[in-house]
Amino acid sequence: MGAHLPTGWNGRRARCREGPRILGLSADLEVNVRVAIAQIITGREPERNLDLVRDLARQAKAGGAALVVFPEATMRAFGNSLLDIAEPLDGPWATQLRSIAAELGIVIVAGMFTPGSAGVGARKVRNTLLVTGPGVDASYDKIHLYDAFGFAESDTVDAGTQPVTFDVDGVTFGLATCYDVRFPDLFTENAERGALVNIVCASWGAGPGKVDQWKLLSRARAADSTTFVLACGQGDPASVGLETKGSAPTGVGHSAVVSPFGEVLTELDGAPGLLFADLDPAVVTDARAKLPVLANRHKF
Repeated sequence: MGAHLPTGWNGRRARCREGPRILGLSADLEVNVRVAIAQIITGREPERNLDLVRDLARQAKAGGAALVVFPEATMRAFGNSLLDIAEPLDGPWATQLRSIAAELGIVIVAGMFTPGSAGVGARKVRNTLLVTGPGVDASYDKIHLYDAFGFAESDTVDAGTQPVTFDVDGVTFGLATCYDVRFPDLFTENAERGALVNIVCASWGAGPGKVDQWKLLSRARAADSTTFVLACGQGDPASVGLETKGSAPTGVGHSAVVSPFGEVLTELDGAPGLLFADLDPAVVTDARAKLPVLANRHKF
């Protein structure tokens, strides 16, 4: 499967142009940080996928974003071998990602694979989000592994153990990956560590009801934690005429920005695209004053 650039789109809320469709959202309150979500369809070749990152990150920067989020498995799409391309956080792919972020002056969040355990006959990788850019260098290893719907991620991936947050322009972001979105405690823990925004990078599995589940869970986690949720998924391969085989989760699209009240503020469909949102921390403050679920919750 090759990597695919977003195509033009004549959507009602987009600027019509050659290249990716771009959706915009402007907050009514004072803008504190502009973010972008890049919904792409990656393929087998890490270098080609890095070209996608470079192109979309450049467009995100041109659109005024301080941070751009790419999906899980940006380095290589699921359904391909992972052991042969897994590399440490100072390896060549990660180093090139850092160079792109530094050159453009933008924070990039992207999914890659790092080496895991090396037991006899059981080498594994870690499903890692790398965050890099001005003043930021962090990584998160996916905690909840996708052993569901006929797929066993734990056969080839080691689980992470620790939540991770980072700051951009004075706003704290928390990290999560795909199947993590089914587990509210990670999102509320990120919020207790100061996160006003939770980022979920995914390569969601297709199937009956799966798009609805992705939407529902993204909205629920925003309301659970009274944070904005940036839900960034791989696009649906079928949207660009690609056939998928097997049970590997290769994406369904429907990336979205969700408010702390669980309202979808802006959303893509299945095809590749780029969307922007202006996030104001005052919106989170207001939500937590009106709906103090973090303050009211009990730990058992």
